[in-house]
Amino acid sequence: MTEPLVPPEETPPAEGSTAEAHEERADGGLWEHPRLLLAVIALGAFLVALFFVFRMVDLV
Repeated sequence: MTEPLVPPEETPPAEGSTAEAHEERADGGLWEHPRLLLAVIALGAFLVALFFVFRMVDLV
């Protein structure tokens, strides 16, 4: 008799193991650090705004 297939996201049962198979948490990647992403975007917007401020000052 063949053993049942285990989905790729789950840990297969081990012989003699007392733990059950569990689903692995998906990797959130960049979205796990929203404050860092927001800080990078805000810094970029500030630098672009600063560029235009210096251009206006240079015209005067």
